[in-house]
Amino acid sequence: MSDPVTAITRNDEFVDRDIVLKFMSAAAFWLVFAPSIGVILAAKFNFYDFLGNVPWLTWGRLRPVHIMGVVFGAFSTAIIGLTYYIVPKLCGVRMYKENWSRSILWLWNIFLAVGIVSLMMGYNSGIEAGEFPLWVSIPVEIALAMVTIQVIGTIKQRKEPRIYVSLWYLSAAYVWTVFNYAFGHFILPYSMPGVNNAAMHGLYIHYVVGLWITPAGLAVIYYFLPLAAKRPLYSHKLSLIGFWSLAFFYPFVGTHHYIYSPIPYWTQTIAIVASMMLIIPVWTVIQNFYGTFVTNWRRFQESYTAKFLVIGALYYFFGCFQGSTEALREVQRLTHFTDFVIGHSHLTVFGTFILWVTAGMYYVVPRLSGNELYSKSLAQWHYWLTVTGFSVMAGVLTIQGLMQGTMLQVGADFVDSMVAMKPYWFTRTLAGLTMDIGALLGMWNLYKTIHAGTAIAVPAGSSPVAVPEPMWT
Repeated sequence: MSDPVTAITRNDEFVDRDIVLKFMSAAAFWLVFAPSIGVILAAKFNFYDFLGNVPWLTWGRLRPVHIMGVVFGAFSTAIIGLTYYIVPKLCGVRMYKENWSRSILWLWNIFLAVGIVSLMMGYNSGIEAGEFPLWVSIPVEIALAMVTIQVIGTIKQRKEPRIYVSLWYLSAAYVWTVFNYAFGHFILPYSMPGVNNAAMHGLYIHYVVGLWITPAGLAVIYYFLPLAAKRPLYSHKLSLIGFWSLAFFYPFVGTHHYIYSPIPYWTQTIAIVASMMLIIPVWTVIQNFYGTFVTNWRRFQESYTAKFLVIGALYYFFGCFQGSTEALREVQRLTHFTDFVIGHSHLTVFGTFILWVTAGMYYVVPRLSGNELYSKSLAQWHYWLTVTGFSVMAGVLTIQGLMQGTMLQVGADFVDSMVAMKPYWFTRTLAGLTMDIGALLGMWNLYKTIHAGTAIAVPAGSSPVAVPEPMWT
């Protein structure tokens, strides 16, 4: 199967619409909840005693709620739901062990909620992006393993002769993450003391980003990009070059946050070189993306999915450029321990991958629900509030990070450098609030599309997933 554009009218009967829509509804909740916690955290930079008398709502307890909520709540829940849409369509068979899907839905979301409450109560394993306590990590790992078995089993039983690139990325993302999640939650907190723990934690957290969020997000864009552009993928071969270069180089970048640390110098150098080599998979994505859209940019004006994909690709380019360059020793001397790093992480995780899964949600929800998009006006507000708010926030974080680093390098007092950041932090909070309002409007729009949308007029003999997508007006 060389071109997923044909999947609009093919293999619809293999998709479990109910389970996909349930995962989309759960993802909509997490996509509002987790960023909202981020706004509370941002407000605490200017108003340090805001909610400070409530132990559950202190900075130290809410920050891991925000991180774990975004990574495993917002992003991962949406990815699992989109997996149940993409994999059967590209394989031409129903999902392997399809009866597991409902158990996974409840297991995943219930224990995410338990994990969030546990973090707010102060139970924390102390590993960034791996902070769930053991009683949460075990069922989450089981859920991930079950989805992995479903994906691999479905691909093995596929009727389509060719494995499209989205299946490469998805299957690898799940296999890598099953092992990495176990490493970060069951091994790392209980062994490897001292500097070795820091080095291995660098590997774990980068595997979360580079071997879960990145390949899973790329699977989404490679599936929905041709559909949004209404053109075949620019280059299937280029996408596989990107896949194998990501698989080869990303496992070595973990220690690039520990430059000038006691970790052996040669491992730092390998991480720097690998970080720079990541320009290869980034270039393949950007070239494929804009090569697919060339001569058909009209779709950017017409399609909700295309709009979120395009702006996400732009943030992807800037974020990955930051990530590679800040691994360089001289750049890291300026940017380490500053808000520049925070800007980079937001550009990649939210600006790129959260927006890409949002694009996927805008594509599948009207089709699977059989309803017109509830409100095009709300979709427009969602897009513009998100783009405006996030662009301001990412820009402010980048600029203030460079200012912080410069002040500290010239010998400014640390406290003075923090005081100078207050106007920027306040702007960041307002920008984050703008983004959250946009997310609330967008996710409410998708929820209402499922439960109260106007039924799509479907031609005789067709299914709702075969009708044209709702157009931007």
